[in-house]
Amino acid sequence: MKATQLSIDTLDRAQERFVDTLDQMNVEEANTMPKPLIKSVTWLFWHTAKMIDQQISGLNNSEPLWTKAGWREKFDLDLPDDTQDWRHTPEEAAKVVVTDKSLLSDYLAESVELAKTYLENIDDEALHEVIDENWDPPVTRQVRLVSTIDDAVMHSGQAVYTRRLVIDK
Repeated sequence: MKATQLSIDTLDRAQERFVDTLDQMNVEEANTMPKPLIKSVTWLFWHTAKMIDQQISGLNNSEPLWTKAGWREKFDLDLPDDTQDWRHTPEEAAKVVVTDKSLLSDYLAESVELAKTYLENIDDEALHEVIDENWDPPVTRQVRLVSTIDDAVMHSGQAVYTRRLVIDK
């Protein structure tokens, strides 16, 4: 088995958790922020797809799907392009709303597919290459991949929790 297969399987599980969560909600519920500091399922879904897209596009030196595949226009959010999602205030996060849940699942599916293709094609040697020396210790491809997938897993669990807060009031 290739070293990255575990990462692919982990990413698949996070995506399945997201999709299962969204399937149990209507659009209004998905867009709901149950508490001021808890992001909506919509925000968690969108942020995860965008984060995977940006990180993997950075690793393979390609234009992010967000712009290349027109996701920016499809979402049409009232947020600046240079916004750092993970630093969103509750007010900024509340601007991430959709009218069609398939927008979320489709963008996540495309981002996950991008990541899986990357993971399937990278050789083990490249995983140890330092790609960012702005950190101490410097970040390797492997560390960036683990961080990206870990974020997806964490946010998929947060989506389950948020769904419970919204639906099981």
